[in-house]
Amino acid sequence: MGFASGGEGAPVVSSLSIFSPSIITMSLHFSLNGQAVQTPADPNTSLLTVLTQDFAVNGTKYGCGKAQCGSCTVLINGEPVRSCVTPASSAAGRSVTTLAGLSRDGQPNRLQQAFIDESGFQCGFCTPGMLLATHALLASEDGDDDDAVIEHMSGNLCRCTGYLPIIAAVTRARAAQRAAREG
Repeated sequence: MGFASGGEGAPVVSSLSIFSPSIITMSLHFSLNGQAVQTPADPNTSLLTVLTQDFAVNGTKYGCGKAQCGSCTVLINGEPVRSCVTPASSAAGRSVTTLAGLSRDGQPNRLQQAFIDESGFQCGFCTPGMLLATHALLASEDGDDDDAVIEHMSGNLCRCTGYLPIIAAVTRARAAQRAAREG
């Protein structure tokens, strides 16, 4: 049985959901890289776990499990989130974009091509998170100078490149984006 904490409109708390050791699942519906998907999930399971185990997403990486390295970055409605600590339930009814959602028809987008041209990756482990965080930055109006890029990317760690090729890639992609808008 549940109990009400009193007062008009007060939430009713079910003792089952608070005290029961059983796992509660929900039917999770969301858009994954433009495709409607559904899966049964514990609402508190991380979005990273749902993406990798239920949908075989292999670009999103488990790095630290504490939202500090950025390897698990995905976009929810265009905003970067750390999927390792984001509950799967937060994706319900929303649009989730992973690395696979950036390319079109198997071809790299401008940003991915800039990373290729500038050697903005080495081992590739951090690259999906870097690309998704940078994609969100370039979609906003905040990425107009290198300082803004550095600040925005501060939550994404890379142990290989020293960051200069990544900044060069973002600068190249930003220039290509401006040229496309003006031309």
